[in-house]
Amino acid sequence: MIKIYEPTEVLFDHNGLKILHPTKAEIYIEDNGDYYIDVESSIDDLEYLQEGMIIRAATRWGEQGFRLTNPVRKNNKISVKGYHLWKDSSKYIIFNSYVENKNCNDALDHLNSACDVGTPFTTISDITTINSTRIVRQSLEEAIVTVIEKWGGHLYRDNWVIGVKSKIGEDRGITIKYGKNSTNIEANEDWSNVVTKIIPVGYDGITLPEKYLEAETQYSVPYTKVIKFEQDINQDDYKDEKGNLKEEEYKEALIEDLRNKAKSYLNENQYFKCNYKVKAHIEGVIDLGDVIVVEHKRLGINLTTNVISLKYDCIRDKYIEIEFGNFKTKLKDLVSNIDKQTKETVANANEVVKVTLQNELNTATSKIWGTLGDSYVIYEGDRILVVDSLPKETAANVMMINAGGIGFSNTGINGSFNSAWLIDGTLDMQAVNCINMTANLVKGGTFKVGSQLNEAGRIEIYDLSNVLIGTFDENGIVVFGKDGSKVVINPDEFAGYDFNGVKTFWMNGDEFHMRKSVIEEEITLCGLARWLGIETTDNTGIGIVPLT
Repeated sequence: MIKIYEPTEVLFDHNGLKILHPTKAEIYIEDNGDYYIDVESSIDDLEYLQEGMIIRAATRWGEQGFRLTNPVRKNNKISVKGYHLWKDSSKYIIFNSYVENKNCNDALDHLNSACDVGTPFTTISDITTINSTRIVRQSLEEAIVTVIEKWGGHLYRDNWVIGVKSKIGEDRGITIKYGKNSTNIEANEDWSNVVTKIIPVGYDGITLPEKYLEAETQYSVPYTKVIKFEQDINQDDYKDEKGNLKEEEYKEALIEDLRNKAKSYLNENQYFKCNYKVKAHIEGVIDLGDVIVVEHKRLGINLTTNVISLKYDCIRDKYIEIEFGNFKTKLKDLVSNIDKQTKETVANANEVVKVTLQNELNTATSKIWGTLGDSYVIYEGDRILVVDSLPKETAANVMMINAGGIGFSNTGINGSFNSAWLIDGTLDMQAVNCINMTANLVKGGTFKVGSQLNEAGRIEIYDLSNVLIGTFDENGIVVFGKDGSKVVINPDEFAGYDFNGVKTFWMNGDEFHMRKSVIEEEITLCGLARWLGIETTDNTGIGIVPLT
């Protein structure tokens, strides 16, 4: 059943404006990707299939709402696409919000509450990983994309409920025999990263005593590579009481760590990657993430894959296209300006380009390089990472460059990028250490100088003639007069000095002193009497007026 509702509908506790009977109603849903319905109907439904209206369609996973957009009228038919209600999250803006040390559920709640106005959404997650992220001038949709990239997981969408789940789908015992139904199956294989035999190389060029490691799976063509692994075994853990390194124990720890890293790498990359698209019904498939085993008889292996997208016919209550595979799920098409089709530059079989100094680099560049230490550049299609160690997951210091700008993190690639230089010219920093800065205008909340961390801070103020007229430093505030006089304000003193350095006024406890005073109009004494100048026919004198 397909119902149509007004654009403002939220509860869906009635049957809507009308029950529609379209000639076509197909839903496409993708893991961490698109979710929409394509509808085609008679021109008689024109008044209902308009921009902003909401269609509510029965699916295998419950009734779901879709907001219609861009209707197309052709002859006696009208066709329109509707995006799932979760896509309304693109209409809510987060100006600046920092999610600090929260699990995924709390992070989503935080960001949902940080929007410019209240949203109709409820957010949920079962991911307990603690992480942090800053969202600056992004939509709620973009913020959720960031959360999935940071915390991991799969996007869950159920009308106004937006969630991030650690796992979706079930293993229902489904097996596809590759080649048996080749007329209905389209396969896309990727062998570029397959490795079945490696020579692992670790810290300081260390190798395993056995030299090679081999995977259980072997093909008729060898896939042998030399893989460099980064290791972070702390030498301090292998020192005696006198601080001397126990070299044999340290070396054994390095070798065992290298062996474990190499085995994990082999297990992950011994099989090729493949996505399959079946334009036929597969019995047993119910939802995204369902497990499908593909028997590849020619290669003698079984591939365990997952459903990554579905096309569902609402009218016939039938899946008409299923895509499954073992490619890593990517966020794609969630936000129009985010392209998650990853392309990596592969060098020395470890997918890393190491930046090296060229002979023509000048002395200044060499000094900078010496300060930075080893750096590695990784190209990932939609972004460039500069990290201080490999593999990238072990890096602490990270610089990320993408279409939005440049971000800096010292908590790894999945940590907090607390400093950023955005493409619109905004410099968003938690701390700036600047030796010399020129600016026309500086705006901010707290301007902090001095303290033990920054030694003695100082602010100098100059007039248009470049003459110093005031300072703000460890001595307090000093304002200079053109004749050499000055006013001093600090915790110990509030005083004025003439050009000879003689005090002209000052505070002494709760008393105010001054050497000379000129009263232009009147003096009020203790709230009891007022002294003021008076004019008579003979001369000018002083009149005393009692205050009542």
